[in-house]
Amino acid sequence: MAKTWWYVIAAVAALALVVAAAQELGTPSRQAAESPIRPSVPAGTPAPQVPAGFPGADTTGVPPGTPLTEVTGDRTFAKDGEVVEGKVFYGFVVVTASNVTFRKCVFRGGPTQDVRPLLDTEHARGTVVEDSEFHPTHPSASIDGIWAAHTEIYRSEFRGTVDGIKAHTGTLVQDSWIHDLGWFASDPDQGGEPTHNDGVQAFADQTGVTLRHNTIDLSTTKDPNAAVQSSADELRVEGNYLDGGGCVVNIDHTPLGRPLTGQRVTGNRFGRNSAHDCPILLSTRSELRAAEGNVWHDTGDPIPAPEQHD
Repeated sequence: MAKTWWYVIAAVAALALVVAAAQELGTPSRQAAESPIRPSVPAGTPAPQVPAGFPGADTTGVPPGTPLTEVTGDRTFAKDGEVVEGKVFYGFVVVTASNVTFRKCVFRGGPTQDVRPLLDTEHARGTVVEDSEFHPTHPSASIDGIWAAHTEIYRSEFRGTVDGIKAHTGTLVQDSWIHDLGWFASDPDQGGEPTHNDGVQAFADQTGVTLRHNTIDLSTTKDPNAAVQSSADELRVEGNYLDGGGCVVNIDHTPLGRPLTGQRVTGNRFGRNSAHDCPILLSTRSELRAAEGNVWHDTGDPIPAPEQHD
């Protein structure tokens, strides 16, 4: 009899082990479940078309399969030299320290009535952003991707915000993808008029903004202003694919009231989706120091000379 009970106990224990193993296999870890690298899109939605050799879905953003940990609520990073990796931020992020690095992070923000970016590095120095994504959970006319100063951005994707990047002094954007920005009929930052979407906007009294080998494509954004809008000195736009806007690149001295210096737009390929068939617009006191190698992407022919007016 004792031997029979021993067999029963052994069988029950074995069954418990099988059930536990099945549960372990069927339930993903919390960290693995929080890896929404690229949300699914409705069936039949065409993928954004990126020219061969330029940054797109396969070369920007968080690599597929990267484990991500959710961070809820607004965060400020004030510790010099901090490295932040593998996070999804459901809140707005501000950096005030020096030499902070974000690696393989997703910036989603949250609901807000204030005009603000998903990531703000304006008051920091030496910030680096690598292999990251910016797309808001709650898109609105108030939300940009990043407001950047003294910041280097590599292999990152921006979509769904009003502006991709607002660039201040010492901003480098390289090997990144800005596309499908969010248009809204009423923008508090535009006095209630529609949004004024720019892929990258560089500001007056700033200097040293460099855009190198990016895809900045506003051709699928409703009524965009420009792929690149700049009033900064020492602007360099080098080797990018650029499309969309009234004019694709708009260089404007008028916020300064003086000539702009050091403007270089070289080696870029232009799409043909500007509203005014205008690859480059210069204001009357803006002059390109260098403009060689800019061509239409579809033919390889040189683009026309810049239009020049205020």
